Amino acid sequence: MSLSVLVVEDENDIRELISYNLLKEGFEVVGASTGEEALKAARREPPSLVLLDLMLPGVDGLHVCKTLKSEPPTQSIPIIMLTAKGEEADIVRGLNLGADDYVTKPFSPRVLIARVRAVLRRAETPREPPATDETGDVLWTRRLVIHMGRHEVSVDGELTEELTSTEFRVLVCLARKPGWVFTRQQILDAVHGDNYAITDRAVDVQIVGLRRKLGSAGESIQTVRGVGYRFRE
Repeated sequence: MSLSVLVVEDENDIRELISYNLLKEGFEVVGASTGEEALKAARREPPSLVLLDLMLPGVDGLHVCKTLKSEPPTQSIPIIMLTAKGEEADIVRGLNLGADDYVTKPFSPRVLIARVRAVLRRAETPREPPATDETGDVLWTRRLVIHMGRHEVSVDGELTEELTSTEFRVLVCLARKPGWVFTRQQILDAVHGDNYAITDRAVDVQIVGLRRKLGSAGESIQTVRGVGYRFRE
């Protein structure tokens, strides 16, 4: 069964270029030039993935993303946003609404296809959601066990080097919502409170320390360029 991609782009030349390259790689393609058309197409026959331009006439891409992620039949469909340079605020909003990735224009068709395949692979990989025990003291993922009361983290059953208080809180913030992208400021707010007087670049220092102490599991903390960080196994 072929994988299908819904390409939502109002510029015909770009939509045709994307569609041509997807078809060449064996994907089925459905095109839409407006947000309204995209919602109708996704509801009628949910695709394997949506390539979604943010700047659309009428209903914009952010509204389409929010709508698709709020409706049960379409909420699990991966979404890659197509954005112009300088739209960082919209990228953050889109990722926070549930989009899985973004590609900035102009882009290489080969890079776009690679990103599509990567997102589809992640979507097909079964993942156990993080959970807490009955007292709410333990958070675990596939490789990590985070014990709140003991302030301990284990990777594959082995205790890690002791985390600082801030490193521990940053890890908990990210691990509670796997796949969710947090800006540096959001991480600071979650860890220190809204009015903490420190540069958001200090988060980068904490991430470096966390990755080192988590060893191979440190790869779970991913950098989303120009936006922030997310936890994904």
